[in-house]
Amino acid sequence: MPTLNGRIGKYFNQHPRWMYFLDRILRPVEILLKKPVFGCKMCGQCVLHSTGMVCPMTCPKTIRNGPCGGVRINGNCEVYPELVCIWLKANKRSDKLPWPEEFHDLRPPVDWSLQGSSSWINALTGRDKILTGCSPDPISALEVVSKDES
Repeated sequence: MPTLNGRIGKYFNQHPRWMYFLDRILRPVEILLKKPVFGCKMCGQCVLHSTGMVCPMTCPKTIRNGPCGGVRINGNCEVYPELVCIWLKANKRSDKLPWPEEFHDLRPPVDWSLQGSSSWINALTGRDKILTGCSPDPISALEVVSKDES
């Protein structure tokens, strides 16, 4: 039996006018809430919940799966040395959330065709799911490391 979220998403996918209408209403709300609080870049595939409520798109290199390897010894960004690496912030903040294990989930690359659209609508309709070679199921980076070590 499909979930409520699945049925609603299917309805909106079959009725694009309603989806467009809802996007026109929710996108400004999302911008008003998420941009000033989280620095949201409106990528259309929000992962704030799994990155300690830090938008990974604020990374100068827009890296979504952890630091680039250019983090300075003091924890600052290699591109903007006056700023702390956003991934260090995300790691610290994720420990305070009820779901800290999601920090280690591997996130697929951004579907740039969704940029500027409401991630809430995209999540509801399933448009934010990557249908490329990446697995749609969350996988922890810790699992990948564990497999490589054995």
